[in-house]
Amino acid sequence: MQIISTGAGVRLVLGALAMAAPAGLTAQRLEPAPGIVVTGEPVPEFAGLPAGPEIKGVITARSGNRIKVATPDGSSSIITLSEATRIKASGGGLGGKRAKPDAESLLNGLPVTVKTLQWNGGLLASQVSFKGNDLKIAAMIQSGTAQRFEEQTAETEALRGRMGDIDKYNLKSTTNVYFDTGKAMLSAKAKEDLCAAAAAAEAVDNSLLLVVGYTDSVGNEEYNQKLSEKRASSVINYLQQACRWKPYRMLTPTGMAESDPAGSNDTEEGKALNRRVSVNVLVSKALDGM
Repeated sequence: MQIISTGAGVRLVLGALAMAAPAGLTAQRLEPAPGIVVTGEPVPEFAGLPAGPEIKGVITARSGNRIKVATPDGSSSIITLSEATRIKASGGGLGGKRAKPDAESLLNGLPVTVKTLQWNGGLLASQVSFKGNDLKIAAMIQSGTAQRFEEQTAETEALRGRMGDIDKYNLKSTTNVYFDTGKAMLSAKAKEDLCAAAAAAEAVDNSLLLVVGYTDSVGNEEYNQKLSEKRASSVINYLQQACRWKPYRMLTPTGMAESDPAGSNDTEEGKALNRRVSVNVLVSKALDGM
Protein backbone atom coordinates (compact mmCIF):
# COMPACT_ATOMS: atom_id res chain seq x y z
CA MET A 1 0.00 0.00 0.00
CA GLN A 2 1.45 3.37 -0.95
CA ILE A 3 1.90 5.70 2.03
CA ILE A 4 2.20 9.49 1.86
CA SER A 5 2.59 11.85 4.80
CA THR A 6 2.61 15.65 4.45
CA GLY A 7 3.33 18.40 6.94
CA ALA A 8 6.56 19.12 8.78
CA GLY A 9 7.71 18.89 12.37
CA VAL A 10 4.80 16.87 13.67
CA ARG A 11 4.81 13.76 15.82
CA LEU A 12 2.73 10.66 16.20
CA VAL A 13 1.50 10.85 19.78
CA LEU A 14 -0.84 7.92 20.21
CA GLY A 15 0.41 6.85 23.67
CA ALA A 16 -1.16 4.35 26.07
CA LEU A 17 -4.19 5.38 28.13
CA ALA A 18 -4.11 6.04 31.82
CA MET A 19 -7.71 4.81 32.22
CA ALA A 20 -10.76 3.49 30.41
CA ALA A 21 -13.93 5.57 29.95
CA PRO A 22 -17.41 4.40 30.93
CA ALA A 23 -19.51 2.77 28.24
CA GLY A 24 -21.60 5.21 26.20
CA LEU A 25 -19.09 8.03 26.29
CA THR A 26 -16.89 6.90 23.46
CA ALA A 27 -17.22 5.54 19.98
CA GLN A 28 -16.75 1.79 20.27
CA ARG A 29 -15.09 -0.37 17.63
CA LEU A 30 -18.07 -1.68 15.74
CA GLU A 31 -18.66 -5.23 14.66
CA PRO A 32 -18.56 -5.68 10.88
CA ALA A 33 -21.63 -3.99 9.45
CA PRO A 34 -24.27 -6.16 7.78
CA GLY A 35 -23.52 -6.52 4.10
CA ILE A 36 -19.74 -6.20 4.50
CA VAL A 37 -18.50 -9.58 3.31
CA VAL A 38 -14.81 -10.29 2.88
CA THR A 39 -14.19 -12.61 -0.07
CA GLY A 40 -11.11 -14.00 -1.70
CA GLU A 41 -11.61 -12.01 -4.88
CA PRO A 42 -8.39 -10.15 -5.80
CA VAL A 43 -8.57 -6.37 -6.11
CA PRO A 44 -7.68 -5.23 -9.66
CA GLU A 45 -5.14 -2.68 -10.79
CA PHE A 46 -6.49 0.89 -10.90
CA ALA A 47 -5.67 1.45 -14.56
CA GLY A 48 -8.77 1.42 -16.71
CA LEU A 49 -11.28 1.64 -13.85
CA PRO A 50 -13.81 4.49 -14.16
CA ALA A 51 -13.73 7.25 -11.57
CA GLY A 52 -16.21 7.09 -8.71
CA PRO A 53 -17.46 9.82 -6.37
CA GLU A 54 -15.31 11.62 -3.82
CA ILE A 55 -16.74 10.76 -0.41
CA LYS A 56 -16.28 12.92 2.68
CA GLY A 57 -17.45 11.57 6.02
CA VAL A 58 -16.54 9.58 9.13
CA ILE A 59 -15.40 5.96 9.30
CA THR A 60 -18.00 4.02 11.29
CA ALA A 61 -16.97 0.38 10.72
CA ARG A 62 -14.08 -1.81 9.55
CA SER A 63 -14.17 -5.37 8.21
CA GLY A 64 -11.10 -6.85 6.57
CA ASN A 65 -10.10 -4.57 3.71
CA ARG A 66 -13.38 -2.62 3.71
CA ILE A 67 -14.44 0.52 5.53
CA LYS A 68 -17.88 2.04 6.01
CA VAL A 69 -17.99 5.84 5.71
CA ALA A 70 -21.01 7.82 6.96
CA THR A 71 -21.62 11.21 5.33
CA PRO A 72 -23.25 14.31 6.89
CA ASP A 73 -26.52 13.70 5.02
CA GLY A 74 -27.03 10.45 6.96
CA SER A 75 -26.09 8.06 4.13
CA SER A 76 -23.13 5.68 4.14
CA SER A 77 -20.86 3.93 1.65
CA ILE A 78 -18.86 0.71 1.86
CA ILE A 79 -15.44 1.14 0.24
CA THR A 80 -12.75 -1.46 -0.48
CA LEU A 81 -9.07 -0.77 0.21
CA SER A 82 -6.25 -2.34 -1.78
CA GLU A 83 -2.47 -2.54 -1.64
CA ALA A 84 -2.40 0.32 -4.15
CA THR A 85 -4.61 2.62 -2.05
CA ARG A 86 -2.69 5.73 -1.00
CA ILE A 87 -3.08 6.81 2.65
CA LYS A 88 -2.35 10.53 3.12
CA ALA A 89 -2.15 12.60 6.30
CA SER A 90 -1.69 16.35 6.62
CA GLY A 91 -1.35 18.86 9.40
CA GLY A 92 -0.40 18.30 13.03
CA GLY A 93 -0.43 15.04 14.90
CA LEU A 94 1.28 12.76 12.39
CA GLY A 95 4.77 12.41 11.06
CA GLY A 96 8.04 12.61 12.92
CA LYS A 97 10.85 10.11 12.54
CA ARG A 98 9.54 7.82 9.87
CA ALA A 99 6.15 7.67 11.53
CA LYS A 100 3.79 7.28 8.60
CA PRO A 101 0.08 6.56 8.36
CA ASP A 102 -1.07 3.22 7.01
CA ALA A 103 -4.32 1.27 6.78
CA GLU A 104 -4.20 0.70 10.55
CA SER A 105 -4.55 4.48 10.96
CA LEU A 106 -8.07 4.34 9.50
CA LEU A 107 -9.84 4.17 12.86
CA ASN A 108 -13.54 4.35 13.62
CA GLY A 109 -14.48 7.98 14.24
CA LEU A 110 -11.85 9.36 11.82
CA PRO A 111 -13.10 12.02 9.34
CA VAL A 112 -11.75 11.14 5.90
CA THR A 113 -11.91 12.16 2.26
CA VAL A 114 -11.91 9.16 -0.07
CA LYS A 115 -11.25 9.28 -3.80
CA THR A 116 -12.90 6.24 -5.37
CA LEU A 117 -13.05 4.13 -8.49
CA GLN A 118 -15.97 2.04 -9.72
CA TRP A 119 -15.23 -1.67 -9.36
CA ASN A 120 -17.39 -4.76 -9.62
CA GLY A 121 -20.55 -2.88 -8.72
CA GLY A 122 -18.93 -1.22 -5.71
CA LEU A 123 -16.37 1.40 -4.77
CA LEU A 124 -12.59 0.99 -4.59
CA ALA A 125 -10.46 3.55 -2.73
CA SER A 126 -7.65 5.04 -4.78
CA GLN A 127 -6.76 7.51 -2.01
CA VAL A 128 -7.81 8.08 1.61
CA SER A 129 -6.75 11.36 3.20
CA PHE A 130 -7.27 12.82 6.67
CA LYS A 131 -5.88 15.42 9.06
CA GLY A 132 -3.30 14.42 11.64
CA ASN A 133 -5.15 16.18 14.44
CA ASP A 134 -8.32 14.26 13.55
CA LEU A 135 -6.37 11.02 13.96
CA LYS A 136 -5.46 12.12 17.49
CA ILE A 137 -9.13 12.50 18.31
CA ALA A 138 -10.09 9.22 16.63
CA ALA A 139 -7.38 7.47 18.65
CA MET A 140 -8.87 8.94 21.82
CA ILE A 141 -12.23 7.44 20.86
CA GLN A 142 -10.69 4.13 19.85
CA SER A 143 -8.82 3.78 23.13
CA GLY A 144 -11.68 4.95 25.31
CA THR A 145 -10.90 8.50 26.43
CA ALA A 146 -8.50 11.41 25.93
CA GLN A 147 -4.88 10.31 25.63
CA ARG A 148 -2.36 11.65 28.15
CA PHE A 149 -0.62 13.90 25.64
CA GLU A 150 2.23 15.73 27.30
CA GLU A 151 0.88 19.11 26.22
CA GLN A 152 -2.69 18.21 27.22
CA THR A 153 -2.22 16.84 30.75
CA ALA A 154 -4.46 19.45 32.36
CA GLU A 155 -7.22 18.87 29.83
CA THR A 156 -6.98 15.10 30.33
CA GLU A 157 -7.28 15.47 34.10
CA ALA A 158 -10.37 17.66 33.64
CA LEU A 159 -11.91 14.95 31.48
CA ARG A 160 -11.11 12.35 34.14
CA GLY A 161 -13.00 14.48 36.68
CA ARG A 162 -16.05 14.73 34.44
CA MET A 163 -16.18 10.96 34.16
CA GLY A 164 -16.19 10.45 37.93
CA ASP A 165 -19.93 11.14 38.18
CA ILE A 166 -20.91 10.93 34.56
CA ASP A 167 -24.45 9.58 35.07
CA LYS A 168 -25.63 12.65 37.02
CA TYR A 169 -26.09 15.81 35.00
CA ASN A 170 -27.59 19.23 35.04
CA LEU A 171 -29.25 20.28 31.78
CA LYS A 172 -27.95 23.72 30.85
CA SER A 173 -29.73 24.30 27.51
CA THR A 174 -31.38 22.62 24.52
CA THR A 175 -31.26 23.58 20.85
CA ASN A 176 -33.68 21.95 18.38
CA VAL A 177 -33.09 21.67 14.65
CA TYR A 178 -35.87 20.58 12.29
CA PHE A 179 -36.19 18.33 9.23
CA ASP A 180 -38.47 17.82 6.24
CA THR A 181 -40.76 14.78 6.20
CA GLY A 182 -38.78 11.57 5.76
CA LYS A 183 -35.47 13.45 5.44
CA ALA A 184 -32.25 13.52 7.46
CA MET A 185 -30.52 16.32 5.55
CA LEU A 186 -29.67 19.49 7.45
CA SER A 187 -31.06 22.82 6.25
CA ALA A 188 -28.93 25.95 6.06
CA LYS A 189 -30.65 27.29 9.18
CA ALA A 190 -30.06 24.02 11.04
CA LYS A 191 -26.35 24.19 10.23
CA GLU A 192 -26.18 27.78 11.47
CA ASP A 193 -28.05 26.89 14.67
CA LEU A 194 -25.83 23.88 15.38
CA CYS A 195 -22.59 25.85 15.21
CA ALA A 196 -24.15 28.57 17.38
CA ALA A 197 -25.15 25.90 19.92
CA ALA A 198 -21.65 24.41 19.87
CA ALA A 199 -20.08 27.85 20.41
CA ALA A 200 -22.41 28.52 23.35
CA ALA A 201 -21.66 25.09 24.84
CA GLU A 202 -17.93 25.74 24.49
CA ALA A 203 -18.36 28.66 26.88
CA VAL A 204 -19.86 26.36 29.53
CA ASP A 205 -17.17 24.75 31.70
CA ASN A 206 -17.07 20.92 31.60
CA SER A 207 -19.97 20.72 29.14
CA LEU A 208 -20.89 17.62 27.14
CA LEU A 209 -23.44 17.28 24.33
CA LEU A 210 -26.24 14.72 24.17
CA VAL A 211 -27.93 14.48 20.74
CA VAL A 212 -31.40 12.90 20.46
CA GLY A 213 -33.32 12.40 17.21
CA TYR A 214 -37.13 12.31 16.79
CA THR A 215 -39.76 11.87 14.08
CA ASP A 216 -43.42 12.64 13.55
CA SER A 217 -46.04 9.86 13.28
CA VAL A 218 -45.69 9.37 9.50
CA GLY A 219 -44.33 5.88 8.78
CA ASN A 220 -44.13 2.67 10.82
CA GLU A 221 -42.17 2.15 14.03
CA GLU A 222 -39.13 0.49 12.44
CA TYR A 223 -38.84 3.17 9.73
CA ASN A 224 -39.12 6.01 12.24
CA GLN A 225 -36.54 4.47 14.57
CA LYS A 226 -34.00 4.31 11.74
CA LEU A 227 -34.92 7.80 10.56
CA SER A 228 -34.49 9.28 14.04
CA GLU A 229 -31.05 7.65 14.27
CA LYS A 230 -30.04 8.99 10.85
CA ARG A 231 -31.09 12.49 11.88
CA ALA A 232 -29.04 12.24 15.08
CA SER A 233 -26.07 10.97 13.05
CA SER A 234 -26.33 13.91 10.63
CA VAL A 235 -26.23 16.35 13.54
CA ILE A 236 -23.29 14.55 15.19
CA ASN A 237 -21.28 14.59 11.96
CA TYR A 238 -21.92 18.27 11.35
CA LEU A 239 -21.09 19.27 14.93
CA GLN A 240 -17.78 17.46 14.71
CA GLN A 241 -16.75 18.27 11.15
CA ALA A 242 -18.06 21.79 10.61
CA CYS A 243 -18.49 23.14 14.14
CA ARG A 244 -15.31 21.40 15.41
CA TRP A 245 -16.93 19.97 18.54
CA LYS A 246 -14.56 17.38 20.06
CA PRO A 247 -15.90 13.78 19.80
CA TYR A 248 -14.80 12.90 23.34
CA ARG A 249 -17.15 15.62 24.63
CA MET A 250 -20.13 13.93 22.98
CA LEU A 251 -22.38 11.40 24.68
CA THR A 252 -23.75 8.47 22.68
CA PRO A 253 -26.46 9.76 20.30
CA THR A 254 -29.97 8.33 20.59
CA GLY A 255 -32.92 7.87 18.22
CA MET A 256 -36.31 8.11 19.93
CA ALA A 257 -38.60 7.85 16.86
CA GLU A 258 -42.10 9.22 17.77
CA SER A 259 -41.44 9.35 21.53
CA ASP A 260 -41.78 12.59 23.50
CA PRO A 261 -43.59 14.66 20.83
CA ALA A 262 -43.15 18.41 21.01
CA GLY A 263 -46.47 19.01 19.23
CA SER A 264 -49.62 17.19 18.22
CA ASN A 265 -49.25 14.69 15.39
CA ASP A 266 -52.85 15.51 14.44
CA THR A 267 -51.76 18.80 12.85
CA GLU A 268 -49.14 19.72 10.25
CA GLU A 269 -47.72 22.34 12.60
CA GLY A 270 -47.34 19.76 15.36
CA LYS A 271 -45.70 17.24 13.03
CA ALA A 272 -43.18 19.90 11.94
CA LEU A 273 -42.19 20.42 15.59
CA ASN A 274 -41.73 16.67 16.06
CA ARG A 275 -39.35 16.22 13.11
CA ARG A 276 -36.40 17.39 15.14
CA VAL A 277 -33.06 16.65 16.75
CA SER A 278 -32.43 18.03 20.22
CA VAL A 279 -28.89 19.06 21.14
CA ASN A 280 -28.69 19.09 24.93
CA VAL A 281 -25.85 20.77 26.85
CA LEU A 282 -25.12 18.78 30.01
CA VAL A 283 -22.73 19.28 32.92
CA SER A 284 -21.95 16.72 35.60
CA LYS A 285 -23.59 17.72 38.88
CA ALA A 286 -20.31 16.91 40.61
CA LEU A 287 -18.59 19.74 38.71
CA ASP A 288 -21.43 22.16 37.97
CA GLY A 289 -20.75 25.55 39.50
CA MET A 290 -17.07 24.86 40.15
